[in-house]
Amino acid sequence: MQPTDINDPEYFHKVIDCQYACPAHTPVPEYIRQISLGHYDEAFRINWLSNVFPGILGRICDRPCEPACRRTRVEETPVAICRLKRACSDHRLDDSAFLPEIPAQKNGRRIALIGGGPASLTVARDLLPLGYSVDLYDDQARAGGFVRTQVPSFRLPERVLNEEVDRILGLGVSCHFNHYIDDLGTILAQDYDAIFVGTGAPRGRDLPDLPGRQEGDGAIFIGIDWLAGVLYRHIVSAPPRLLVLGGGNTAMDCCRTAKRLGAEEVTVLVRSPRAEMKASPWEIEDAEAEGIPIIDNHNPLAFVVENGRLVGMRFQPMVASYDDQGVRRLEPAPVEPVFFPCDQVILAVGQQNAFPFIGAELGIRMNRHGLPELDPVTLQSSLPRLFFGGDAAFGPKNVITAVAHGHQAAISIDLFCQGRDLHQRPAPGVNLVSQKLDMQEWLYDSGVSADKRHLVPTVDRVKSLKDRLIEVELGFDRPTAHHEAMRCLNCDVQTVFDHSTCIECDSCVDICPESCINFTDNGDEDDLRQRLLAPADNLDQALYVSVPLATGRVMVKDENLCLHCGLCAERCPTASWGMFKFTYNIPLAGRK
Repeated sequence: MQPTDINDPEYFHKVIDCQYACPAHTPVPEYIRQISLGHYDEAFRINWLSNVFPGILGRICDRPCEPACRRTRVEETPVAICRLKRACSDHRLDDSAFLPEIPAQKNGRRIALIGGGPASLTVARDLLPLGYSVDLYDDQARAGGFVRTQVPSFRLPERVLNEEVDRILGLGVSCHFNHYIDDLGTILAQDYDAIFVGTGAPRGRDLPDLPGRQEGDGAIFIGIDWLAGVLYRHIVSAPPRLLVLGGGNTAMDCCRTAKRLGAEEVTVLVRSPRAEMKASPWEIEDAEAEGIPIIDNHNPLAFVVENGRLVGMRFQPMVASYDDQGVRRLEPAPVEPVFFPCDQVILAVGQQNAFPFIGAELGIRMNRHGLPELDPVTLQSSLPRLFFGGDAAFGPKNVITAVAHGHQAAISIDLFCQGRDLHQRPAPGVNLVSQKLDMQEWLYDSGVSADKRHLVPTVDRVKSLKDRLIEVELGFDRPTAHHEAMRCLNCDVQTVFDHSTCIECDSCVDICPESCINFTDNGDEDDLRQRLLAPADNLDQALYVSVPLATGRVMVKDENLCLHCGLCAERCPTASWGMFKFTYNIPLAGRK
């Protein structure tokens, strides 16, 4: 293998598994380290620069960072990264000093944002400090998009949503609320320099061809519309028996909300196996903890309507089988259909995009899925000054992906307005700084905590089920947040090897608790991975390979196993190993 190029900014970035897995590439270890030091304001600022909505995402993020957490190398549960994000929001001072200065003299460029969700708000946040004038159009009375209309208050209190949304609007967004855009041509005609569409995936999927759908229409609701009806008080109660169809987070929100509106029996039915449900595992656990059964492998056959009234549904139990490639096939089980009585059904079986405001005469190319044809890097459409992001770009995802799209779209819009190549994008901000104080002391706490993951305290269930406005989770207090933060393994502090001073004494090999350091003959990657002290089976993580040493051998370290504990650097008699903190900040619009 060729020596590893640690000057490549993406090399150590990929070793920081949590940050790499985050679509917005939030510097997770750094803000967790600030929490461990009690610096909640700084932890909040770090979050706000990248993920923009610490208080919101600290409650409702899909947490792609946590399955990637290196803590799971040594125990079952990852660091509670998402809940620590909330902690920095809960415990920071009410200080706005971190907000960027907005130029009084504008740069003469006007940008339109269609839709007031997280993607559009991120675009505004990134462009306003550069002197752009930003107009936001939304058909709702307040910004927030589907985060406002679809996420129940018992998960995300309105005050938190308003605070984080208003922080961005207060930077100088010109808002046009209760303003539905029914024809994109009217916006194009206003001579905006660029237009960003962040309208989400506004249409919930229906089951229009199922027998009884039309006859039972008055008792059958689309999940996202039903949640919006609850928010705006159009729906204030639920009947005694209610079925929710679907296995995503919207289904979990619907069933839990129905319990709070008075439903006595709420049952969730899923067509696929439970292991393939799209809902986050913790959302499923929370629903079941509130006494809501989730029944999988049941395919809906018909709505049963008697005397003009919905009385239940019939389902066919299914059996899942998988071929050699892991492709699933659902087949009816050899049993009779089953009947579930109910008074109401909520359909949460998916969402799809809808662009009724984009007429064919505009010439915007759409793909076979009804989505705009976009450059996947720049998010530019076939109409050069029109950009898309969030769910409106590639279909339903999550809030943190919408934020990531917002950052990328803002870069593209800034380059476009300057007449520059949209693919010549700014680089990330990176740094690699030694953490050495002396031979055995570091600027970071390298000790590995033995604590197990701390549970988030919750409101008494009897109380929370009576009021949909009561937030269920209470969040970490400061002592708990500190202990949870200490579970982080400091994956941004890298072990850097200097081959020129190594005497190949193998002291580092002896001290390494994970047997991830090796001195061996070189070879191709497949060969090397099998000859190491611990076979390197995770092909997604690189091998750190040195230049040839005096003996002709090379140092090979498996980045997958390393815990960044620093014992190799402490033991090395020639200081050939060093601990260096690698900083990776995402590129933003305007960065050179």
